[in-house]
Amino acid sequence: MATSPPETTAPPAGFKGIALFTPGGDLVYCRDAQKRAQWHVNLCAALQEYLTLSAPPHFLVPSHSATVDCWWDAQAQRLQTVAEASPAVLRYQVLLNSLFDLGDVEWQPVYPNTDVHNPAVMATYQEQFPELWVDHDLVLDVSQHRMGITGTVEPSLPLHHSHDPMLRLFVSGHSALTEHILKVLQEVLETSRHRPYSLKVIDVSKHPEQAEADQISATPTLVRVWPEPMRRLVGDLDNPQAILGLLADH
Repeated sequence: MATSPPETTAPPAGFKGIALFTPGGDLVYCRDAQKRAQWHVNLCAALQEYLTLSAPPHFLVPSHSATVDCWWDAQAQRLQTVAEASPAVLRYQVLLNSLFDLGDVEWQPVYPNTDVHNPAVMATYQEQFPELWVDHDLVLDVSQHRMGITGTVEPSLPLHHSHDPMLRLFVSGHSALTEHILKVLQEVLETSRHRPYSLKVIDVSKHPEQAEADQISATPTLVRVWPEPMRRLVGDLDNPQAILGLLADH
């Protein structure tokens, strides 16, 4: 009498999970079973949409994110897990384990560069994006929201008032020069008639994809993204008249 071969059980499926927190405690996250993308850009776009920010808060990624990678180890015959989080969000371990079904996994700290938490830089971001410092009780699963045919999140257009300038400052690392440029920019923007405004500081060494998208070949560069047409000022960022010229409507 013929016997049926023993049934085999498929190993648990691996996945990659990424979570991004705000300083106020809001959270967007995703679980990607096929590990197709890093998702950080999409998480920032989701925060921009749901909190009606003038620009995606990419500056949060180094200091307020957590990642988990789970895969089946055929040799050990068990699921391996590596979970890492920046120190600012380690206190959310219980929540992260619940969201990603990890049980009692202990998350390991990953320390970003020291300039990430520079008080002057963070104060600038808080002034630009005050919504990020408020708790809106937002816990959003991006992996099941606005999914397109490619399996990635479809980012919405930036929500921005048509008469408010949107600026991007591209720098290479944080230095005394960066602080000086920020001080000059703030003084010019706060005393000009162009208020309110949004200013996003982008370190090209950490976000080369954004520099490539905006065709940045040198730093420092100030880009006026809105109103159109896009205009840029390379160097000469300690010259208030040059900055005002970039903001001019003509």
